[in-house]
Parts: sequence; structure tokens; C-alpha cells
Amino acid sequence: MSAEFSPTSHRTIENLIATYAELIDNGDFAGVGVLLAHAAFTGAAGTVRGRDAIEKMLRDIVIVYEDGTPRTKHVTTNLAVEVDEETGTAISRSYFTVLQALPDMALQAIVSGRYEDRFERHDGQWRFVERRVRSDLVGDVSCHLRSPAAARRPDRNQTPR
Repeated sequence: MSAEFSPTSHRTIENLIATYAELIDNGDFAGVGVLLAHAAFTGAAGTVRGRDAIEKMLRDIVIVYEDGTPRTKHVTTNLAVEVDEETGTAISRSYFTVLQALPDMALQAIVSGRYEDRFERHDGQWRFVERRVRSDLVGDVSCHLRSPAAARRPDRNQTPR
């Protein structure tokens, strides 16, 4: 990526990344679909592309509560953005931690990992073209994800190896 620094491009890309977290935490899966409409989204369940497929994937796997949200906060840190103004492309790397709390569950970190993103400038606007989610540390996601494999509660009595 180019060494040229554009605060406007960097800030716009940071805002796209923050918008993803806000939409997910608000349970606005249609909004996530719009945000990632031109992107491939890769996570533990595989890769999906396009607005409708991304929205459906989220509706199928994320548990939403009475308030319309998954009762989570996606915290994005250690953000590094590299922009190539000449080609209109950018990449970013960041860490994420997902916190969750429910009336019968204390606030806790349920998963953390890395986002690896690619962006392009199209008609003067930056947009996602790829989001890769790599979960490094997984706790109890049974109140967050419907996936049987992902929802298994860890055995708290198991001795670490």
C-alpha cells in the first residue's frame, strides 16, 4: 500500500469498521447486509457474498432477544489501516472482543479474534469488499449463537492440558 496518508480515507474506513459493530449490536442485520453488500464475508460458517446472503446468515446464527438485539458489544481495537489512494484500495487489521450480558448472565467476554478487511473506493465512496473474521479465543457463546458446535458450553470442570 502507498505511504501517502489521507486522513479522510483513513477516517472513513475507521467509520465503516465502527458502523459494522454498531449494526451488529443493534440487531440490524439488514443494515449489515447493506454495509457489506459488495463484500465477501468469511467466518467459521464459511464464506457468503452479497447483502441478502449476509443478512440471512446473521439471522440464522445470531440469537436476538426481546429488545431486538443480541445483547452484545463488539469492541474493535488495535486498528491498522493502509490506504493506496492511487489505486483506490485499502486493507485493515484489527482485534475484536465481543462482550455479552443477560439478566441471568453476568457481563463477560464471549469471543475475541481478528478482523482482516479489504476496501475499495467506488464512485468516490469507500466500501467493504472483504471481511474475514478469525476467532482466536472462544468462551461461552451458547447465549449468542444458534450453531450447535459454537453453542456448546465449555466444561468448566475440565482440567486444562
